[in-house]
Amino acid sequence: MLTAVQASPQAAMQAVPHTQLQPAATHINAGRAPSSIASLVDEEHGNAASGQPEPGRAASGKGVPSAARSGASMAIGTLASRILGFVKGIVLGIAIADTAIANIFEGSNNLPNLIFLMIAGGVFNAVLIPQIAKASKHPDKGSDFISRLLTLGVLGLLALTAVVLLLAAPIMGLSTSFTGKKLELAIIFGLFLLPQIFFYGLFSLLGQVLNAHNSFRAYAWAPVVNNVVAIVGLLVFILVAGSSASTSHTVDNWTMGQTWMLAGTATLGIVVQSAVLLIPVHRLGLNLRPKFGWKGTGLGATAKVAVWTMGTMIIGNLSFIIIMRVATIPAGGDDAPGSSSNIPGIWALNRATELYIMPHSIIALSIATVMFTAMAHAAADKDMSALRSSLGSALRTTGMATVFAAVALLVLSGPFGMLFSGGHENVGRQIAITLSILAIGAPFYSINFILNRAFYAQENARAPFIIQCIMVCIGMASALSAALLPEEFIIYGLAASYTLTNVLGPIVSHFFLRAKLGNYGGGLIMRAHMRFLVAALAAGIIGELALRLFGSSVTNGFMWSSIPAAAATLAVVGTLMAVVYIVVLKQMRVAEVDSLLNPLLAKVRNRLPSR
Repeated sequence: MLTAVQASPQAAMQAVPHTQLQPAATHINAGRAPSSIASLVDEEHGNAASGQPEPGRAASGKGVPSAARSGASMAIGTLASRILGFVKGIVLGIAIADTAIANIFEGSNNLPNLIFLMIAGGVFNAVLIPQIAKASKHPDKGSDFISRLLTLGVLGLLALTAVVLLLAAPIMGLSTSFTGKKLELAIIFGLFLLPQIFFYGLFSLLGQVLNAHNSFRAYAWAPVVNNVVAIVGLLVFILVAGSSASTSHTVDNWTMGQTWMLAGTATLGIVVQSAVLLIPVHRLGLNLRPKFGWKGTGLGATAKVAVWTMGTMIIGNLSFIIIMRVATIPAGGDDAPGSSSNIPGIWALNRATELYIMPHSIIALSIATVMFTAMAHAAADKDMSALRSSLGSALRTTGMATVFAAVALLVLSGPFGMLFSGGHENVGRQIAITLSILAIGAPFYSINFILNRAFYAQENARAPFIIQCIMVCIGMASALSAALLPEEFIIYGLAASYTLTNVLGPIVSHFFLRAKLGNYGGGLIMRAHMRFLVAALAAGIIGELALRLFGSSVTNGFMWSSIPAAAATLAVVGTLMAVVYIVVLKQMRVAEVDSLLNPLLAKVRNRLPSR
């Protein structure tokens, strides 16, 4: 949700979360592997609402080549941050997985994202950011307005952060189930991590100033610096304090020095991520300085448009607090069963969430970025036929990738789980089981996301708000039901509640959208997905058989023996499954294969030397 908003009314609507009761990954902190119960929200919007105008559409025709180069740089930067975020998650697992500290740190580390999203994210995205783009067209390039906006934003962020820090103890007690010494340590972690709220907001504000002036590269690459800092901090932690495999990290032997290395460097990464944007902002030559007085700036009119947007965000994020409280029940008290590494906790849920949302963030968001423009133009021209066509095309193309990704995550859940386990087989199996449950709902998650783009293309934020309220009720009922399960099954129950809302989400959205848009080719979309599923299941069967060769079905098998062994298994079996899937689709003459592969093959042929 902490995405920037493009310079258009339609794009402002893109900042609205789509109707999933899910945790969320913050693109303002895009370089970090989503930590989170607060990890899916921004992935729901990702680049589709990243506040970056289309690279090929600069302010003037002369800027197109430069913008195209910037777009390529942004794509590389985003990919680099994704890879480093993945590496960071692996190193974090080596540092604290299979310890009580892992669940306490996870519970504390969710709060900065969640609080910013719930209180300030909607205001920044839906109310403040569109004004920057308008002001950048003034003769002074928006210097006066942006100075006042930044002054207001910084003061608001400082006040919000200060209040949250003062209330750290009750907030932590309310949002988690930790008690005793675990709650004390969670509060200490919170005091180190909650200042991130200010720097998240500063990064968002500075990034939008750059985007509004067609300067994109620094905003895309800053998260890479964040991840480098965080990874270095974790490596120092492992070197000084020891890994989870070599040292027993407990609440009783935890030190303030370890807190500085773990939580302090996590916040330092966010600080550096924000600070690096000061240089390119200064180079814009806007002569920015503190300015007060905001009457007549036009923010009031924009705020009225954003009411539904902010309401949707608040409703969705409030529910995450309850989810986080349920997720911390297994490891809540000092003597809780979840204190044993044999019972999954919030660590396993967050790692599995990061993995299952990855295909959506890489595939669906990319397609939605392109197709939203087409849908918005069609809606502006009142061409409902073109809007329906673009929507159907987006759903079919996305489905070809996400259906396979769901089966691949299900089959490869074991080696994926081992990557984040710190080398502990029991933790790897917990993540694998959680991921298997989540993977079932992955294609539906992306479908619902794209269905909601059709609402936003028509500047309709009211319908998503209503849908969000319906899904929150369903999701909260299922999440609270998970709290009634035995401690060892609570995390799996929460994963099942995510999957339930993912599956029901597109069904609810479909009825609302069909009433507004009519028949958008549901039968054709369903048939296409069935063909994708047949091919994916064929690849899944081959993959499952291949996994047996890597010891997947035996305790202490090769696949479960270490992180490098899991990575090797993924590389071999994952590649095999992808090849089988494409071959089967080609044999079935699925048109979407050629539409996706032909542009890639053409680029490869163009790079080959001519004879």
